Amino acid sequence: MIRFECDYAEGAHPKVLELMNKTNMEQTAGYGMDEYCQKAERMIKDICNYENLDVHFLMGGTQANKTVIASILKPYQGVVCVDTGHINVHETGAVEATGHKVLAVPGHDGKMSASQIREIYRNHVGDENHEHIVQPGMVYISNPTECGTIYKKKELSEIYEACKNYGLPLFIDGARLGYGLASSENDITMEDMARMCDVFYIGGTKQGALFGEAVVIMNDALKKNFRYMMKQEGAMLAKGRLLGIQFAALLENNLYFELSKKADRLAMEIKEAFLDKGYELFVESDTNQQFPILPHRIMAALGVDYAFCFWEKVDEGHSAVRFCTSWATKEEDVKQLIEDIPEK
Repeated sequence: MIRFECDYAEGAHPKVLELMNKTNMEQTAGYGMDEYCQKAERMIKDICNYENLDVHFLMGGTQANKTVIASILKPYQGVVCVDTGHINVHETGAVEATGHKVLAVPGHDGKMSASQIREIYRNHVGDENHEHIVQPGMVYISNPTECGTIYKKKELSEIYEACKNYGLPLFIDGARLGYGLASSENDITMEDMARMCDVFYIGGTKQGALFGEAVVIMNDALKKNFRYMMKQEGAMLAKGRLLGIQFAALLENNLYFELSKKADRLAMEIKEAFLDKGYELFVESDTNQQFPILPHRIMAALGVDYAFCFWEKVDEGHSAVRFCTSWATKEEDVKQLIEDIPEK
């Protein structure tokens, strides 16, 4: 079975394992206060070209999302997110479990617009019963989105401007950030990320690490006491150096972005193969997630040798599915899949 259902099926990049093994018997301080976490933080500051930021290393995406959101919101506030957003559909109510409602708005190919932010805020304050309704307290987006789409610089700039106008911190889920930045259609840099949101995170779990995400906080008002929230949410790893080591290895010599570029290139080959053989796409994605619409008989045939995700039923005879490449996807596996895709 060749697996294309996710981008975390493999363990970790050899460079990560090499550095973890090399440093295994060293003694360091705990809880992320070690020299490897400090080194990785320094590297992130350099690639963002932004000195005044805080970096915290957490175990996974759900931990990062719930910890950041819980640290920002007041008890009576909720987080604005598109209906397909990860915190709304794939985290088993983790945010709600902290006591904060997810305020979902309709997405367009997984994306939110600045006009939607203005509308939800104005509708709230314009409601004479607003004190009886959960208040929008921040905005969450992911880049790439759950649908593999990316925000362009103009879109992100407009969203951040709307957020600032209404005092709503903007948090960007970057679980697949590298795949977004490596896209041929992307015009956002790491410097842009650090200047067009209040908090974001750099995904490791889906991008070559065994586990781990790097939360990056730019807004000074959100930095204070964040480690208290990490501890309370169970997000502070005693052996924190295991996270710093992994990011230090991945960020060395641009490895993180080279791996992302390869994954996107292979995903484009899969995308073109489905198009060439007559299939339509459920959404136009230029990152490592691709969503062809397949007849159910073709799904069954391909499912014998390939693992991929059901995404959404389109009609009685067709469904959208997801094929996902990763930092570890083999060229020969993609070639074999392309050969095995039947003509529509």
